Amino acid sequence: MKLYSKPGACSTADHIALQWTGQPFEVEVMDKASMKAPAYRAINPTGAVPAITDGDFILTQNAAIMGYIADSYPETGLAGDGSARQRAEANRWLAFVNSDLHPAFKPLFAPAAFIGEESQYPALREAAHKRLRGLFETADQRLADRQWLAGFRSYADPYLYVTLRWAAGLEVDLSGLDHLEAFRQRMEADPGVRAALAAENLD
Repeated sequence: MKLYSKPGACSTADHIALQWTGQPFEVEVMDKASMKAPAYRAINPTGAVPAITDGDFILTQNAAIMGYIADSYPETGLAGDGSARQRAEANRWLAFVNSDLHPAFKPLFAPAAFIGEESQYPALREAAHKRLRGLFETADQRLADRQWLAGFRSYADPYLYVTLRWAAGLEVDLSGLDHLEAFRQRMEADPGVRAALAAENLD
């Protein structure tokens, strides 16, 4: 299995999940130029990450890739113990990060995609920060009595961790969210997380 990842993008979450499997894999670290090059466009015509190849199989979209990693290595428990209930919990929190939390950053990453008048950017950013704060409060409450979003270490956790890195870079107010901070510290102490960050030349 080979992962195409851009440092610090949501694909870093897939990189961490692959590290957690303990199985061999390849990773190609991309940049803006290589993502737009014909060789990569043949894999993902949108020029976006993540993508994986596994033999002649090509897969894009983060949530789909996370599920494929978990199903390829079920012994890792990234989607739970094999029960429908645990799989649903892992999927619920993956969906929370993928469908609610990640998109809430888009007005900060690319405000011009949402509003044409630059004078309105500050108001857009303020609204985005407020929404992100609320979503991170939800995650913080969830982690109040458990170490992992699903109640066990799942593929939702690396994705949440990557969004915490984005929040720090964009100065989203996470003050007082002590459960989230404890989660971040656990992740950064994890050997698989450290290996993925090192491979992508991230702090």
